[in-house]
Amino acid sequence: MRLRLPLLGRPAAALLACGLLTGAPSVSQEINAVKPIIPFPAETRTLANGLKVIVMPMPSDGLVAYWTVVRTGSRDEVEAGRTGFAHFFEHMMFRGTDRYPSEVYNRIVTTIGADTNAYTTDDHTAYHFTMAAEDLERVMELESDRFQNLKYAESAFQTEAGAVYGEYRKDRTSPDFALDEQLVATAFEKHPYGHTTMGYERDIAAMPKMYDYSRTFFARYYRPDNAVLFIAGSVTPEKVFPLVEKYYGQWQRGYVPPQIPVEPEQKAERRVDVQYDGQTLPELRVAYKLPAYDPADKSVVAIGLLADLAFGETSATYRKLVLDEQVVDHLDAYSSFHRDPYLLDIQTRVKDPAKIDYVLGVIDATVAEYRAAPPDAARLAALQQRLKYGFLMSLQTPESVAARVAQFLALNGDLSGIDKLYATYATITPADVQAAAQRFLEPARRTVGVLRPRK
Repeated sequence: MRLRLPLLGRPAAALLACGLLTGAPSVSQEINAVKPIIPFPAETRTLANGLKVIVMPMPSDGLVAYWTVVRTGSRDEVEAGRTGFAHFFEHMMFRGTDRYPSEVYNRIVTTIGADTNAYTTDDHTAYHFTMAAEDLERVMELESDRFQNLKYAESAFQTEAGAVYGEYRKDRTSPDFALDEQLVATAFEKHPYGHTTMGYERDIAAMPKMYDYSRTFFARYYRPDNAVLFIAGSVTPEKVFPLVEKYYGQWQRGYVPPQIPVEPEQKAERRVDVQYDGQTLPELRVAYKLPAYDPADKSVVAIGLLADLAFGETSATYRKLVLDEQVVDHLDAYSSFHRDPYLLDIQTRVKDPAKIDYVLGVIDATVAEYRAAPPDAARLAALQQRLKYGFLMSLQTPESVAARVAQFLALNGDLSGIDKLYATYATITPADVQAAAQRFLEPARRTVGVLRPRK
């Protein structure tokens, strides 16, 4: 899952007028001397077993968001023939324990009127609850139990493995997924980013025979020193931290980071053509290699701004291809925040197959323009403001706050990365954007993917 920052235009006047931007300092400010972007105080503590807990009180009419971020995703699947297990455990974690079998767990969740779900990305797996504040201890009891005592029979494992394979086959019918699967496999030769979060099909098909391995995967990665607990809403640290100690204090640490293969430097353009079994418009993607997420690296931060300036809805290229010439019906570009080097992804859907090379030429001309000269300073300043206030206006509920910070908890293990990112956004100049284009947007660093319907 890629993080795509909303470019909302509404100003955060209400937040400014209420003085919320001057809330109590967060732990990240104390450590890094960077002003927090989130206008609510946060307190962080780490248990003796390594579990990091962040509590963020905020106005919420009695609602609480309760998120457990496990810092393991498909990136960590380094063993041959064992891809897809990070996503698989997103499913298995709802299978229950001896104390709370799945049917009992589900009945309790329904009775208290809570909402729970999970998702998996390249870099993390997140389990999230939204419930009333009076049910906090009940939810903590449920969640701490399954993270420490998950239990499932081999028959249940095989059933869920079959369901996961069915999910993969469904995803494969999407043109977007079909191209993405082949594009990342071409862009990454060694790194696990070369397979999607779902995993390789051959590994998913063989998964029902890997019950014993699944137990070792859980024991290896589902450890307190590889997780962050984020609780926001109608809560107080004074109440939450004793409960966390009570329910999670016995969780045994033992996480050992996997040895992630280093992707060799790409020295020549790569291309992949995908034949799609179905009706679709052709898709064209141009993906440039970027360094790992570093909120303090101005070049890495600037390239994300360039993506919007060059290919966003206010860009000359968007106006040319989508509005004036109507050659494509979709154009988007964004850089993804990842723990290891990843991609700047430019995506288009072309109306006329004969125009694919033309569209690629327009993309190349746009890249050349940004490498040759800095962008307009007024457009950059407007984008910087939209990013800041769009982010602030997205923090309406505990759930929306948790959803926005989850990836940063996976990247940094705390909130410091998000504060540094927005501080760096504010410092980017037109010259920084040009320098980033010159540094990263070279043909030798890119992979071009084209999907066409099979004739």
